[in-house]
Amino acid sequence: MTLVQLKYVIAAAEYGSISKAAERLFVSQPSMTTAIQALEKEMNVNIFLRTNKGILITKEGEIFLAYARQMLEQAEIMKERFCGESRRNPSFSVSCQHYSFAVNAFVDLIQKYDSDQYDFTIRETQTHEIIEDVAFGKSEIGVIYLSRDNREVLTKLIRKNELVFEELFTARPHVFISQMHPLANKTIITPEDLKPYPYLTFEQGEHNSFYFSEEFMDTLDSPKNIKVRDRATLFNLVIGLNGFTVSSGVIDRKLNSEYIIAKPFDMDASMNIGTIRRRYSNLSIYGEFYLEALKRHISKREIL
Repeated sequence: MTLVQLKYVIAAAEYGSISKAAERLFVSQPSMTTAIQALEKEMNVNIFLRTNKGILITKEGEIFLAYARQMLEQAEIMKERFCGESRRNPSFSVSCQHYSFAVNAFVDLIQKYDSDQYDFTIRETQTHEIIEDVAFGKSEIGVIYLSRDNREVLTKLIRKNELVFEELFTARPHVFISQMHPLANKTIITPEDLKPYPYLTFEQGEHNSFYFSEEFMDTLDSPKNIKVRDRATLFNLVIGLNGFTVSSGVIDRKLNSEYIIAKPFDMDASMNIGTIRRRYSNLSIYGEFYLEALKRHISKREIL
């Protein structure tokens, strides 16, 4: 097994075609095909299913690719540490729940490593996908929260995928509403106060249980519920429908709209917000910078 072979299988997986991958890497298709087949034979694994329309990744192929990405990342990190080399094109990916400080840190990263070419990705996505993204090497870092209600289930999932959780800070739950909301003048909001209003939550797909929720769904018996997929839609509905959501209380006026305010929620609970990453991997220089940027933004966070 060689690093070149690992690069070939990762490229083929990304492009969904060995011929396209070979073209992008400036090698012949027969050479790449032979190298991939030799790797599959050596490792006793079928990474791809060949079809008339291209290739499909098998279940064991997904697992193999996770290890392959990890090995290539570690090889790059070794070059950076010991040879003074850096990647020609900066590359980093993070998957996170919908937190403004995660976006702010991502902006800092791009500004720091701006160049003629780079490949940066931020995925504001579902909780289960965040864990999968990091486990399979699609993202170097994930940002999620643990609480007394989801900790047991998520911790088992994190350990099963050979990941580690590192806490960044603990937040008390807050209710996000608009400045024009009928409850805007209240100092503290109770669950009973919220019952007349639509409850906005982020949709979690097939894993749509309170264990994977970004909000404290099990604590609210709301008769009016709306699920959304993105931050902008959620805040537009918070403003337009006098809706609300429950989150950490961290406010960013530019990202969350100047019309959104946070009010303390009267409930006995807390959010332990932190990062997940692969247990046996070192962070790249981009991952290290992103983590430090997260901590900087958290240290100056505005909680109302």
